[in-house]
Amino acid sequence: MSTPEQPGDPAGALRRDVSDPVDLTPLSPVGRLAATVDRLSREVRAAQAEAEGRALIELAKGILVARLGCGPAEAARQLAELAEQSQATPLEFAVDVINQAARDRMSEVTEAFLAATAAVRATAPGEGADTAEPGEAVAESAAVRLRAAESGALAADDTQAVADALLEQALRPLGAVAVAIWAVGYDGSLTLVGSAGFPPAEAARWRYVPPDVATVARCGLTERSGQWFASPARTGLPSVGRHQYPDGGRVAVPAGTGGRIHGVLEIAWPMPLPPQPPQVVRQVEALAELCAHTLESYTPPRGPGQEPRVIPDAVELMDLADGLHDPALVLVPHLDASGHLADFRIQHVNKRFMDPAGRPRAVVGGALLLEAYPMAAGDSELFQNVERVYATGEPFRARHMNLTALVDQVPLSAVADISVSRHGNAVLLIWRIEDETARLASLLQHAQRLGRIGGFEENLLTGEITWNGQLFDLYGRPHTSTPVPLEELAAHAHPDDAVAIGRFLRTLLHHRRPASAAFRLRRPDGVTRHVRVVAEPVLDTDDRLLLVRGACQDISAQHWTEVALAATRDQLAQTEQQAVERARLTLQLQHAIMPPAQTPLQVPDLQVAVRYRPAETEQLVGGDWYDAVMLPSGLVLLCVGDVAGHGIEAATSMVVLRNALRGLAVTGAGPGQLLSWLNIVAHHLTGGVTATAVCGLYDPARRTLRWARAGHLPPVLVRGPGAQPLPLVRGMLLGAVAEAAYEEAEAQLAAGDTLLMYTDGLIERRDRPVEEALAQLLSTVRPTPNTLDQHLDRLLTYSRSDTDDDTCLVGIRVG
Repeated sequence: MSTPEQPGDPAGALRRDVSDPVDLTPLSPVGRLAATVDRLSREVRAAQAEAEGRALIELAKGILVARLGCGPAEAARQLAELAEQSQATPLEFAVDVINQAARDRMSEVTEAFLAATAAVRATAPGEGADTAEPGEAVAESAAVRLRAAESGALAADDTQAVADALLEQALRPLGAVAVAIWAVGYDGSLTLVGSAGFPPAEAARWRYVPPDVATVARCGLTERSGQWFASPARTGLPSVGRHQYPDGGRVAVPAGTGGRIHGVLEIAWPMPLPPQPPQVVRQVEALAELCAHTLESYTPPRGPGQEPRVIPDAVELMDLADGLHDPALVLVPHLDASGHLADFRIQHVNKRFMDPAGRPRAVVGGALLLEAYPMAAGDSELFQNVERVYATGEPFRARHMNLTALVDQVPLSAVADISVSRHGNAVLLIWRIEDETARLASLLQHAQRLGRIGGFEENLLTGEITWNGQLFDLYGRPHTSTPVPLEELAAHAHPDDAVAIGRFLRTLLHHRRPASAAFRLRRPDGVTRHVRVVAEPVLDTDDRLLLVRGACQDISAQHWTEVALAATRDQLAQTEQQAVERARLTLQLQHAIMPPAQTPLQVPDLQVAVRYRPAETEQLVGGDWYDAVMLPSGLVLLCVGDVAGHGIEAATSMVVLRNALRGLAVTGAGPGQLLSWLNIVAHHLTGGVTATAVCGLYDPARRTLRWARAGHLPPVLVRGPGAQPLPLVRGMLLGAVAEAAYEEAEAQLAAGDTLLMYTDGLIERRDRPVEEALAQLLSTVRPTPNTLDQHLDRLLTYSRSDTDDDTCLVGIRVG
């Protein structure tokens, strides 16, 4: 059986189950002392909680007195009766009264908890209206904790007491074990002004964090939003107590009011932190806002011998702005009705102010920043940077930022260097609009330096000569030396360039016309530079030559580039000429062996036709060949072949194989034997050439074809409406091995049959297998045109080959 919750015990500190077992083991003197200290500590915490609870109940009584117009006694009686009717403790009912009267951030957090609880209850099945909701107890406990934490923080006399109150009253029920309150310095540094749950030595070691040092708290400051880390150790960010809780979760929430961040609230958990519900996030943000009210009046302590730092107000900042040599604005925050930062008012404009649109100071002074410069929230993000500086205190500087003002709805822009800094509760915005003349002069200097251009001016009346520094460097002379007059220019140049320099000076000084010349400058250090000089005369009112202005440019790199380019161009032209000659000779050789138009064979009851299509690119002249010849035996030799490779080597190898086959055919041997002999020729006599071929002997009397193949595609027989390749016979390509045997086959032809032999240039495609290309050929050869010549021309026209290779085609048709 447990004791009821005491009214002054919001966190349940006074609850104790009397049925808990009591350890009766005798204690040592040290144990008794520790037990006494622990008991006294619990009693102190209980007394503090009871005091805070009484403060909240008294505040609720005061609200009832104001609302009901009754006395304190009557208000106490009403509070007790209403709490009893709502089945709540007097403390919980008092917090509810305070929330309804305050309508502040704490009330919003409590309403969020109640709304979430109601949503859970609405979706939970099988729950009656009178069933007690654990979520309601959690929400009411959260409301009591927040109000108790608020009461403790407001009653605390320093930030350390605030940290203790937040941890004990509001954060321990959330599982947190430590809390740190950081104050933001004027320079962006962080000072640990209050902590609870961390060892004193650890807190002392982290008392001060310099600007720009990345920590967990710094992330909450720079990101200007709550940063929740499941485990900051995985990110490598250091933080106070990291060794104490190496895998614990961390939260860093900025503590600010009115758009200005006064510090950071950092909370530590002992274990990795899972994603938290929105209600817990809003509760932590409410606690950070509570810290902000305490930090708002915080003054950093001064060290030994240091004078107290005086925060300048807006009036002092105005005096400072008036003493600056650059245009400056003093901005103060402009808050909306809810206390949030909405804009900045231009409190003061110094005397050197220059508006991009040319407006007077009186028009800009006193206006809101976004009203005077509505484009500041656009591409330049000027307003966002001012807002960030005011929030964090970290200064912002940028070069060459665009400033745009709207005048009569027309945007007018200027380029300026920007500096933004916070001083107290005001912001100093300084901009320096670039002078167009100075900017162009700077651009000209950069152009001269990058282009290696030096300028000069020579007064022909006084003899005064002016050089810029780039020209001294070009001549290889110290800047303190005497410039070289134009008349002595030839003495510093290569002797072979004297004629060009004389022509330049005569045109410039005698004819008084602009002139230019290129010469080789010989410097004192022995280096020769190629220089181009350009000059023009300047005449006075009496048309007399007064002075000469000009420039010299170092064109050495360009000169040597042109020399190399000319040599490369000559070499390329020679190579192209050689390639053209080589291709021409190859074509002549190929045409000499296989003329484009060949006299057809005169064989009774047999039509014979051949076609040769060279490659479209002359450099790809290949080794495709064909032959159709009547032998002394009365048989007709039909063959096609393809030597591997392109160019003159392939063409000459093709000549050897074609002529060798013609000579071997007169022996009367069959096609298999002919290919076997031709393989020996390819392997031994042509330098390791490889080739494919198909060879056939047609007997007009018997209408039979004996044929063999060496790695080549088989002939295609077209008979009636169908077309099929002849059955494959074994035979490897020519020249691969020293000796090879080739299988023969015989095909019986009939009247009207057409037989086709071809090289792979007719059907080969890069993106299709050979089988698919052969199937396409079989569909193309049907139907058979009237004449054999038409048939071969049709095959070449509708060929889908895309390899740009030679093509040979031999066809016979039986009459």
